[in-house]
Amino acid sequence: MNGLIQKSGYIRPGNGGGHYAEYIATRDGVEMIEPAASGYLEYMAERPRSHGLFAADGAADLEQTMEEINAHAGPVWTFVYSLKREDAARLGYENGDSWRRLLLAHQIELATAMKIPPSSFRWCAAFHDEKHHPHIHMMAWSDNPKHGYLTERGIEQIRSQLSNDIFQDELMSLYQEKDLSYQEVRDTAMEAMGQLVREMKSGLCDSPVIAEQMETLAGTLSEVKGKKVYGYLKKPVKAQVDAIVDELGKLPQVAECYDHWNRLRDELERYYKDTPREHKSLSQQPEFKAIKNLVIREADNLQLGVFTFEDAQMKDEVDEDQDAVFHAWSSRWEMAETYQNAKEILSVYENTEEEKAEQVQVLEQLWDAGFTIAAHQLGKCWRDGRGVLPDDKKAELWFQCGAEAGHDFSQYALGKLLQRQKRIDEAVSWYEKAAVQGNSYAAYQLGKLYLQGEQVQKDVAKALEYLTQGAEQGNQYAQYTLGKLYLMGEEVAQDREQAYSWLSESAFQGNEYAQFLLDHFNDSLRPTVLLAVTNLLHHMGRIFQDNSVPPAVPTGQQVDRKLRRKIQEKKIAMGHKPDDHENTGPQMSM
Repeated sequence: MNGLIQKSGYIRPGNGGGHYAEYIATRDGVEMIEPAASGYLEYMAERPRSHGLFAADGAADLEQTMEEINAHAGPVWTFVYSLKREDAARLGYENGDSWRRLLLAHQIELATAMKIPPSSFRWCAAFHDEKHHPHIHMMAWSDNPKHGYLTERGIEQIRSQLSNDIFQDELMSLYQEKDLSYQEVRDTAMEAMGQLVREMKSGLCDSPVIAEQMETLAGTLSEVKGKKVYGYLKKPVKAQVDAIVDELGKLPQVAECYDHWNRLRDELERYYKDTPREHKSLSQQPEFKAIKNLVIREADNLQLGVFTFEDAQMKDEVDEDQDAVFHAWSSRWEMAETYQNAKEILSVYENTEEEKAEQVQVLEQLWDAGFTIAAHQLGKCWRDGRGVLPDDKKAELWFQCGAEAGHDFSQYALGKLLQRQKRIDEAVSWYEKAAVQGNSYAAYQLGKLYLQGEQVQKDVAKALEYLTQGAEQGNQYAQYTLGKLYLMGEEVAQDREQAYSWLSESAFQGNEYAQFLLDHFNDSLRPTVLLAVTNLLHHMGRIFQDNSVPPAVPTGQQVDRKLRRKIQEKKIAMGHKPDDHENTGPQMSM
């Protein structure tokens, strides 16, 4: 597809030069214009075969415009917009009126690109019906010499705006031709990236190279004063961070995901760009710059000795009420069966909200009939929005009903809800009640709280007591945490025998982190350094997930929505109709 040819220049204020008309009569398309503006205006309006000088209001007063330009103390920008004869004939740009309507429709966008308030924007132009390249000469300036600044990006924005309007129909046709290919690439890439992202977010990473780099960066950050944010770091430290990000980019799952991401962007840009897209290293790709500060945060946590728990995948609410239901079965089997049926319907995602709402009523009837376990399920319904709109107050009410009825799983759920609301004293109280009844998850949460020392006063002895209780009751997360504590030997005296024992019990239950530490039990690197690399892999998964969905319809360089709305309002205020020269199809840069 042939495009709009644009040449641009500017005239400096106060420069003379009566010979410019003679110069441009023999040389086409000069980019830098030094002589006086009035000579250029006269050339535009009075050279042979011209159609006359025009502006926003129609035919321009040449003498008045020349006087204004000569008196102007700021720069005047000049543009030449040219089409090949066949394009001009096909698209209806063989006369000055078509070009004037085009410029009039986009004068606010042009002013914006030139950093000129629309109310101060001044322009004039002349059309020249050359045999092979019909074109216009345009001049633009601000009535306030302090306004106006045009960058390369602004020049491209102007060309893009005019090109999109002129070639709108052809762009639509091109989009339709490429749509099938793009959708095929998009669907394939999205499926592959989805699987890779899931692997990144849940997998473990065994990379001694990155681990050593993180250990080195942690040491460097210990000497850094001020903000530990990428933008504030010195170049040598930034280089360390970039090296870690690029090493992350070499991990098989990250490299494959990044390759799919690049292919998707390549296909997307082929809609509106002829030149191939540059493939940058991961550390230099703007969409993934967030990983840099995450690398810094993980390294800083290492040098600060922050303890991590690796329990994001913990499933602490899977059939937690089954023992109570089993005991109720012998005396109230009909209610127990009704409860189980309601619970099953509520848990199926595909079931309608109407079906789930009916089961909420069933559970309320069971509660009224004295089946106290129903309160727990009602609490989950109101907390998670199953069959009802989420409501923490009602969730708390129902969990409390179950908790006061003596159900440890309701006491634990209530504790979690209160902890999320920062009502920590109440949360600890309910956790303690649940732990007394043998709830291993409550014991683990208490151990975690006292070990962190963020929401309650730090108490390592209490933490060990609760973690040991949970571990002895078979909680794999408590077992893993104890094993890690004894292996590190920082919060407690190192005991490699106990560490190996607890990690083995946790790994036997399928805890991958425990197995990972066992596999590296005799390594020289600290366990926290090895785990920091895995944390970075999980962060990468989330960042790829955030950047994995491209626009369904490619978009070119556009004015952002807020600015576009303001421009539209100003157009209407200036007398344009709301739909005047508005593109309804896809906007693509040429």
